[in-house]
Amino acid sequence: MCQDYIYDKDMEQIAKEEQRKAWKLQGTTECTTNVNGEKYSTWEPTKRELELLRHNPKRRRITSNCTIGLRGLINLGNTCFMNCIVQALTHTPLLRDFFLSDRHKCEMQSNSCLVCEMSQLFQEFYSGHRSPHIPFRLLHLVWTHARHLAGYEQQDAHEFLIAALDVLHRHCKDDNGKKANNPNHCNCIIDQIFTGGLQSDVTCQVCHGVSTTIDPFWDISLDLPGSSTPFWPLSPGGDGSALNGESHTTGATTLTDCLRRFTRPEHLGSSAKIKCSGCHSYQESTKQLTMKKLPIVACFHLKRFEHSAKLRRKITTYVSFPLELDMTPFMASSKESRMNGQYQQTVDPFNNDNKYSLFAVVNHQGTLESGHYTTFIRQHKDQWFKCDDAIITKASIKDVLDSEGYLLFYHKQFLEYE
Repeated sequence: MCQDYIYDKDMEQIAKEEQRKAWKLQGTTECTTNVNGEKYSTWEPTKRELELLRHNPKRRRITSNCTIGLRGLINLGNTCFMNCIVQALTHTPLLRDFFLSDRHKCEMQSNSCLVCEMSQLFQEFYSGHRSPHIPFRLLHLVWTHARHLAGYEQQDAHEFLIAALDVLHRHCKDDNGKKANNPNHCNCIIDQIFTGGLQSDVTCQVCHGVSTTIDPFWDISLDLPGSSTPFWPLSPGGDGSALNGESHTTGATTLTDCLRRFTRPEHLGSSAKIKCSGCHSYQESTKQLTMKKLPIVACFHLKRFEHSAKLRRKITTYVSFPLELDMTPFMASSKESRMNGQYQQTVDPFNNDNKYSLFAVVNHQGTLESGHYTTFIRQHKDQWFKCDDAIITKASIKDVLDSEGYLLFYHKQFLEYE
């Protein structure tokens, strides 16, 4: 009558029995496949679990000032580079949902699987324990699977992030779940969350023929002013620089500036001629990068460490970054609206497909030789905390936005369901 669904217990029981009979006929155990063709087992609480629920009727409520999920990590000797990335990953909403719903089905030896260890880390973080966690097993696995990070020297947090994503991706690769629309042709949780597609358009200067390639990416590395790479001169104001909630009032470079520079057309010069398929000869060309597919989590790496033949140094230029970021201007689909490297803004307040929210910032204090990493992480909508190895303190949004910024993690505000 009220248009709601009703579930008849007897009918449910009959359906279960029929399902079991069908499995027996197929000679399979109680396992079925979902829409994506993935295997999963139907879940029923065990007698032990039902007993626990009966004895513990009180449920843990997540309140606005709840600190569950916050946990310090012991530094095991210059391992702040690892701790800061672990904090960022354990506070990535979709990754947290994946691991806390026990979705990982291991097909390796569990003592050598980084995904199993990550799953264990999430259990530790959300167990409610207050004492700092000692990530010695994680460190051992990283040393085993990413040998270039082994040893007690200080490592680069960005390098660790890429190595960790690579090992996690290799350890949870699912060949059954390949999807054609994924640039990496892999449907593991790491690719679902972190992989985007970067479009590279090379245009011949003679016939204006365009050659397009699309490459997968896990992060975007952005040049900073002050580096030996000539930075694109940007006129303060009048160029949509207040876009994304950043302002040029202080004359500071913004994340939008860095992204605009990253996606501007670049003349390749006479020393880098390419063979044009239209002209059938080597011609000068321009190259432009844009976003073909946006990842769920966009990670921006500000290139603060410069290693060249002449010098090794850290660039401390302040780059202002917003709490909310709109990636529409940097999409391949917006390229037609781009003229002379400037984006002619047409803001659609109802289009939220490309909007992101900041949820973690990794910072580096000190010099190239001796430095220390810390992370700001977002716990609830506007609650931020600073994670400095074993010590976690409350932080204000101003603390976060005033920080230097080395790795910036943004999460999509709206997810598209395929």
